[in-house]
Formats: sequence, structure tokens, C-alpha cells
Amino acid sequence: MAGVRKLARAVRQQGLHRLVLALILFCLLSMAYLAYHVSAGPKIKEAPPLPLGDCVAAAPVSGSQRAPLFLPSQMSQRRQAMRTVDTARTEPVVLLFVESIYSQLGQEIVAILESSRFRYRTEIAPAKGDMPPLAWRGRGRYVLIIYENLLKYVNLDSWNRQLLDKYCQDYGVGIIGFYRANENSPSSAQLRGFPLFLRSNLPLWDCRINPAAPLLYVTRPSELEPGPLPADNWTTFLSNHSTYEPVLLASPRPTEPPTHSLLQRALLATVMQDLGLHDGIQRVLFGGGLSFWLHKLLFVDSVGYLTGRRLSLSLDRFLLVDVDDIFVGKEGTRMKVADVEALLQSQTKLRSLVPNFTFNLGFSGKFFHTGTDEEDEGDDTLLRHRQEFWWFPHMWSHMQPHLFHNVSVLAEQMRLNKQFAQEHGIPTDMGYAVAPHHSGVYPIHTQLYQAWKSVWGITVTSTEEYPHLRPARFRRGFIHNGIQVLPRQTCGLFTHTIFYKDYPGGPQELDKSIRGGELFLTVLLNPVSIFMTHLSNYGNDRLGLYTFESLVKFVQCWTHLRLQTLPPVRLAEKYFRIFPDERDPLWQNPCHDKRHKDIWSKEKTCDRLPKFLVIGPQKTGSTALHAFLSLHPAISASFSSPVTFEEVQFFSGSNYLRGIDWQVQTCTFHQNMRYMDFFPVPSNVSTDFLFEKSANYFDTEVVPKRAAALLPRAKIITILINPADRAYSWYQHQRAHQDPVALNYTFHQVISAGPSSHAALLTLHRRCLQPGYYSSHLEHWLQYYQPNQLLIVDGLQLRSNPAQVMDSVQKFLGVTPFNYTQALTFDESKGFWCQKLDAGRSRCLGKSKGRKYPDMSPESRAFLSEHYREQNVELLRLLKRLGQPLPSWLRDELHNSSWS
Repeated sequence: MAGVRKLARAVRQQGLHRLVLALILFCLLSMAYLAYHVSAGPKIKEAPPLPLGDCVAAAPVSGSQRAPLFLPSQMSQRRQAMRTVDTARTEPVVLLFVESIYSQLGQEIVAILESSRFRYRTEIAPAKGDMPPLAWRGRGRYVLIIYENLLKYVNLDSWNRQLLDKYCQDYGVGIIGFYRANENSPSSAQLRGFPLFLRSNLPLWDCRINPAAPLLYVTRPSELEPGPLPADNWTTFLSNHSTYEPVLLASPRPTEPPTHSLLQRALLATVMQDLGLHDGIQRVLFGGGLSFWLHKLLFVDSVGYLTGRRLSLSLDRFLLVDVDDIFVGKEGTRMKVADVEALLQSQTKLRSLVPNFTFNLGFSGKFFHTGTDEEDEGDDTLLRHRQEFWWFPHMWSHMQPHLFHNVSVLAEQMRLNKQFAQEHGIPTDMGYAVAPHHSGVYPIHTQLYQAWKSVWGITVTSTEEYPHLRPARFRRGFIHNGIQVLPRQTCGLFTHTIFYKDYPGGPQELDKSIRGGELFLTVLLNPVSIFMTHLSNYGNDRLGLYTFESLVKFVQCWTHLRLQTLPPVRLAEKYFRIFPDERDPLWQNPCHDKRHKDIWSKEKTCDRLPKFLVIGPQKTGSTALHAFLSLHPAISASFSSPVTFEEVQFFSGSNYLRGIDWQVQTCTFHQNMRYMDFFPVPSNVSTDFLFEKSANYFDTEVVPKRAAALLPRAKIITILINPADRAYSWYQHQRAHQDPVALNYTFHQVISAGPSSHAALLTLHRRCLQPGYYSSHLEHWLQYYQPNQLLIVDGLQLRSNPAQVMDSVQKFLGVTPFNYTQALTFDESKGFWCQKLDAGRSRCLGKSKGRKYPDMSPESRAFLSEHYREQNVELLRLLKRLGQPLPSWLRDELHNSSWS
């Protein structure tokens, strides 16, 4: 009996153990199941962050708390005493003196100038030595001087200081200077030569703008920026001289959290404006760098004020917010009904601040109703309110257009999207489209432009890829095939940035971008901004709404900028009215940018681009050099053009605007030819040298910039002869081609024609004379190419001793040497060197080469010698600077001019 009880007890204990184990296993499985669904499913949605609230107004400084720096009557007198700046006597160029090309502040200054599209020149600030030339022929070369280190200006040697100050006084040029304290800076000092005292290495608190500062334009002075200023090494300025007006004021940072008001603490100036009453030079001085966003804002105003608004944008800013990938997002990231309602409410709120504000929705219809049930209801809600928004098409299946090589297939994808839009009542008449991943917009995919126009009637698009994604400040617009391409900006929101607390780097990074950081500066420095956002930014935490509501409020709190929204077509018209120089594109080499190569057709290659250019000028021997180069086994010239013969003239002609995939067409010739199709396929890319010769490249103004954009590593060869002989040869060339002007006027009449002469005569006059301004044209090329990329050939030596010249050309190019002494022979009947053939025969240039014509009259030669005298002297200086030998004709010409 006892045994039975023991057995029963053991059975009960084992059952209990099994039950406990089963419970434990069940709990573990439940926890795993819950963890899976929590991680895989949508997160529990917290309340979206609230956008920026009302502006923080700064209380006025009352006289009882702090005496005003200047009385109102004195302010009026000082403003009346300010000089009227005659900025028309200076070029709109900034001269920037930096500590080094790598200095951070120098790069920050350059970034603002480049973002604003202001021209500038950078020089290393001289401690001792010559100041760069400041004026030329009574015209100032610079409208503004900026010193990265104010002490480099203050401590200039007396000669250069007097030279610079005299220039600023005579031409009404202002100076901006930055004083950045370090651990060795004195805590207090007087600025040498100025009635101005400095206090350095101060921590500051609570800054505000002085509303009386004359330089204010963009900046709104009624704001208070509470809290500590970044860093603890601020410099402040103090003076009782009437020429100084504080611009940015702050208080010393308290050691304990402040319990008293701002008005009970001293105000110190970290930015000071010098009105020029002390020495006739207006200045703006910064007691720190540009790391503080308010300094950037005031720097923009300072540049505009000191240049008489020549370097200043208007107050109008045009914003367009694109919402890409409507219907495309994956489950858990899309908009629901409440998100769409919030989008509508935000749009209404923004319209009260930004006239005509409308969200612009980009759609791919294939993905409609592919979310959760709640998200599909969100899709339906969007369509119910479709008339409240603007709409633009992506691709039907969101594929990249550059993957389609057939226009018909690409167009069919677009028709599917258009059919979807028509079936659901989505407006299709905006004339605007955006390609997924910006594929096919730039680099150009011709099929995309053709399909867009045929299916949608597109006239405007946008991309962040032209000319490159980064730096963003270089993004520009262009027009291609009748479609206006606008630059697109990012705003820090991407498909994966959907939760505020999970923002990369923390939510403070997004707020920093809005409150004076990158996003704020984008609006400040760009008259037109198209912002790219995504569907997922308007679901979840609705960061898109938070970002733009906060941005608009912040811009209006701190600036006088007038924000407004225009539909894409009107926006494009506005953009190209502001920036007409951007209408013509600058084609880059797609293979030099990995992003471009990834969105460029795999059928295309960069291997057939020339390694060097022969640029002329005309009538200097460029055709002979072309023939000699073509004899080299490793050098291949471009194929002949049906229109321009041995010259492609891509960079100087209208075909350039059609892109590197342009179509060549004549009445007898019709073929799709890209620029690269004019060159043979190299057998070895590294050792074969492709080149083209177009003699009008030398003096065509747009060519150096265009060539450097597509061929930045190319080498450049130019041939120079006496410019007087070149002019005469061109005149005789035109007579031989039956030019009626050349036939009816003598050479001297042509070169001495006055400005009142008829148009045809003036055209020939310019074509005779202007290519001979060698130094000016070479300087223009050297703006885009390094000196070691340029070879200047003596045209007389090429004619008399071509083998010797070709040896130097081969060395310059770095090709395997070829024996030109054996390859060339002098043809007595022709009077020049030709290719040597077998059996004593030779192959020479055509009968149009080597023409004989009467000598130039002494009267014309004397006229041209005087006409080109200054240019020849400048050419002498340029060649010496470049370390290139002087052509024999230049030595003779300068010697004769000196003797006479």
C-alpha cells in the first residue's frame, strides 16, 4: 500500500514538473511571438512633434537701463555723412584674403559666395610682399575686400596698407574682417590704428540684432536668440567714436542660470559696422567666424550693403515642396487617413504664411492600393482630395528611364501612368515630371526627353544631379530639347527618416538644420528652391509637415524674406529670368562621377573622348599640325564632319546644346552621331591618343569653359604667328572664298573700319583682328586649364622646321616618339613640308593651302604693329610667367616696336 502511495506521489510530482516546464515553454514562445510582431510590424505611433512656435521677441533696450550708443540726431547726422558709393567703377568681384587654401573660415566664406553665385578671387594674405593689382585703366578690379584674419589687414606693412586703403577710398570699396581669438590673444586691446577696443575669449549669452544698424536688409532685427552662443572665445568691440554702429549684441554668459532679465545685463557687440566716418572706408568687423548661424546671415547682409546691393539677391524666395513616391511606399510607412487630413491642414496653415503654397505630389500608379487596409484608405482619401494638390508623374512602375533604350517602350510605361491618372481624375496638365532616382535627366538620356514630350507634354523637370550631387551649392539649371531642368534641393528628409526621435544624429540635428543650419541657408542663398521629400515623410511622425512649418516660421521670424510658391512651369520661367546664363548646359564626363555612371545607359562609353585639342587660331598652321599629328601611329584624329570637314567644332557650334548624343543631319546625310562617334574606337585606351582640331576654339568665348567641363584632363595645343600676318591671311582667305566685303574693301579699309561702319564690314573687321589678341584669349583658357596642360607652338618654326616642333609636341603629349625627320619632306613647288611617300613622291595639303598673295602694305603693317603692341607686351609677360619660350616672331616684333 505504501509503495502504491509512493508511486502515485511520484507520478503527481512528474506531472507537476511537466506542467511547470510546459508553462515556461509557453511563456518563451509567447515572448518570441510578441517580439517578432513588435519588431516586424509598424511601431506604436507617438504624437508627432510640434513645429516651431511663435517668434521670441526681444524687448527694447530702454534708456533707464542702458544709454543708447548714439542719440537719434547723431544717427541722422552720421547717415547723412556716409559717402555715396560709386560701385559702377568696379568689377562685381570679391577679393578674399585667406590664411591658407585649407582654412575652415576661408572655405565657409567661399561656400557662401559660391552659393550666391558671386564671383571672387582668393589670395593668400600677404604678411609682406606685393598686393595683387587692384585697378586697371581707371577701373577697380574688386567691389569688396574680405580678410579671413582681420589682423593680417591691420598689420600690413605701411606701403601695402596705404595702397589698399587708397584703393578703397578712391573706388568706394568696403572691407569685411574677422577677428578670431585664441588662447594667446590678449583679453583686451586696442585695434591698431583704429579708435576701437577689443575684449577677447568671452563666453556670451542671449544675442539680439540692433535695429539701428544700417546694413540690415535680409535680417529682421526684432528677434532674440536665447541661451549660450556656441564656443567660449568670442571677441567683442567697444568704441565711443561715431563711426561705429553695433550690429549683433550679446551679454556675458552668467556663471549661474540667470534670474534677472536681459535688460539688467551689459550688451556687448560681436559684429560692428564702421560707417567710414573715421577714414572714409566702410567696414564690417566680426568678433568670431561663421560657425554661428547669425554671423552667416549678417555676413550676407554685409556683402550686400558694402557693394551697394550689386552682390545681393532680392528678398523674394520661391519654394516648391515635391512629395515623391505617392502610392509607392512599403507597408507600415505609408499615409493613412489621419495623415492625409493632417497634410491638408498643414497646407492650409502654410498658405496663410506662404502665398499659393501647395504640396506637389509625384505618383506611380502601379502601386496604388498596395499597402495595409488603413493605408489603402489613405490612398483613397488622397484621391478624394486630389483637386487640393498639384500632381506630377513618375514612371508607372517606378523604373529608371535610362534602362529603356527604346523610346516606344519608355513611352508605353508613361502611357500606363497617364491612363491611371485619367481613370482616377488626377490632373495631368502641370507640364512637370520627375524621373525616379533622377535617372535620364542628367546625364542626358535622349529617349526620356522624347517620351516625356510626346506622352505628357512635359516642359519642366528637376534634378539634384546637375552638374553633380555635391557640393549642393553648385547645383544649377539648364534647358535641353525644350525641357527646362531646375535644380532640386534636399531638406534632410529621406525615405528612411520617418521618426523624429530616430533622426540620424538625433532630432537636434534636424532642428539645427531648420534653425539657421543647412536647410535655412538653402532658402537664404537660393531664390528658387524645389525640395525633394517622400511619401513616408508625411506618414508616421509626419516629419515633412514638422520641417516645413518650422522652417517657414523660423525664416519669417528672423528675416524679411518674402516666401511664395509658384507652379512648376511659372517657377521655371522665374528661374531662368533670374539666371539667364544657365540656359545653356555644361556637359560633364559621366564617367568622372560614380553616381552619373550608375544612371547612364550601359550602352554608352567614355573611352572615345579626345585626350587633347588643337584649338587654332585660324590661319596659323593648325591644318598642317593636324596632318603631321595624324602620321603618328598612336595618335588618331576625329573623323571628318559632313558640314565642317576635318573640324568637329562641337564646343563652338550649336550642336553642343544638343548634348553629347546630338543628331547630325544634312540634306544628303542623316545619321545618329554622338560627339564620341567622331572618334575611332581606341585599341588601347591608355596608349592611344584621340584628338580633334577646331581652329575657332581659340577665340570663341564659351569654348574653354565647355571643353574643361567635359574634358578637364585634356591637353591644349595652340599655334601663334605674328597677329598682323594672321589677320592678313584671314582677309586673303575670305577673298579666295569670294566674300563680297573682302572683295570690295582693301585690307587697310577692313582693319581700320570704325564703329559706324556697316555690319558686314565690322564682322570681317572683328574676324581679322580679334583672334590676334593672344594674351587675352590665353588668359581665358588658363582660367579653366592648368599651365602644364597648355602648349604654345611657334607657327613660324612649325613652317620652317616641323620635325623639331613635332618632337616637342610628342614630349608634351607623352606619346611614344615617332621619327618625323624621316616622315616629312620639303616640297619645293608647294613651298612647305609634306608627308614623304615611296619613290620620292609626297602627299601635301590641298591646293587651298600655301596660297601666294601680294605682300601687306607698309601702312597696314605699321597700323597693326601699333594695334597689337600692348597685347604683344602682355603675351611676353604671360609666356615668361608660364616658363614657355618666346616665339621668334614675338621677339622680332617687340624689338622693332621698341626701336621705333
